[in-house]
Amino acid sequence: MQKKPDYVFLAITLALMTIGTIMVFSASPALALKMGDGFYYLKRHIFYIIIGFLGFRYALDLKIQKLKKYALQIIGVAILFLLLLHVPHLGKTMGGATRWLNLYLFSFQPSEFAKFAIVVFLAATLSNLKNKIEDFWHGFFPLLLVIGLIAGIIIKQPDMGTALSIMITAFILFFIAGAKIAHLSAIGSIGVFGILILSVTSAYRIKRLFAYLDPWKDPLNVGFHIIQSLLAVGSGGLFGLGLGNSRQKFFYLPQQYADFIFAVYCEELGFIGAAFLILLFLGFLFRGLRIAAFAEDDFSSLLAVGLISMFGVQIFLNLSVVVGLIPTTGIPLPFVSYGGTAMLVNLFSVGLLLNISKAKK
Repeated sequence: MQKKPDYVFLAITLALMTIGTIMVFSASPALALKMGDGFYYLKRHIFYIIIGFLGFRYALDLKIQKLKKYALQIIGVAILFLLLLHVPHLGKTMGGATRWLNLYLFSFQPSEFAKFAIVVFLAATLSNLKNKIEDFWHGFFPLLLVIGLIAGIIIKQPDMGTALSIMITAFILFFIAGAKIAHLSAIGSIGVFGILILSVTSAYRIKRLFAYLDPWKDPLNVGFHIIQSLLAVGSGGLFGLGLGNSRQKFFYLPQQYADFIFAVYCEELGFIGAAFLILLFLGFLFRGLRIAAFAEDDFSSLLAVGLISMFGVQIFLNLSVVVGLIPTTGIPLPFVSYGGTAMLVNLFSVGLLLNISKAKK
């Protein structure tokens, strides 16, 4: 007999989505008017939620072992989508980055699907390998090649933030699955060194690094956005300026309804509002880990850990960028930021987590 799904986890997710919908509406009107409709982004956001709930409903009743059976095909499709970005007329370039696959009726961001696909693939493979993951050449190394291939393609877009998110999530899964600390330490050190090399050999990444180290050195150019983000967060004070009263959303912040929506949130709802949102995220992550702890088999447990780690890494990276702890990465805030592909993948992932939560221990 199945258990009931984790309704607390579902309630937290719905609360986050409600906050996200309100904030997308609050943060987007100025840019939406350029599209000829002040509700342009809100309408699309609600549409993405509706489509996402269809995926959520499907995932809720999906036989989890089917994902394990088709894990290789899922990762293959993810790699194919990423490669199609480099096909003329299919890859859509915006802001100097080719991250969207133009399917004419709609655009699709393959890297968002790749984050999900790598979790499914690693959970399936690691649950089969068991203690063999301690063998570097026959267990650990082949998986590194797959992760390196996907991360390399994504970095080429360029999208360092998503590649970093995938690598950290994979690292967590390796640790949970029992990989040797020596192997993880060595690969982690090589990864950090590689990121540093990539950061100083790319003009746009060097600009982001300088903006992070000293944004006030060039406040009207490379440091402008992070300064505006800090001004938004700081000017909110304890209680905020009031919902809808943000000043920085009027063409000061980039992607104010997406990557920097937390800055607008802090400006309008202040420290109290920010603390409440962070507590919701912590509750979301805790309940997700609890689902993993009580999963009925190794694959389900690793899948739950991977999915909740995927969320946790994105939350940490987004909030860290907004408050200036790390350089800009372009990672959205789950359930709060505007974004179609991300919302679909996130809701499908939540459906899977609730699916795992209702299975017998």
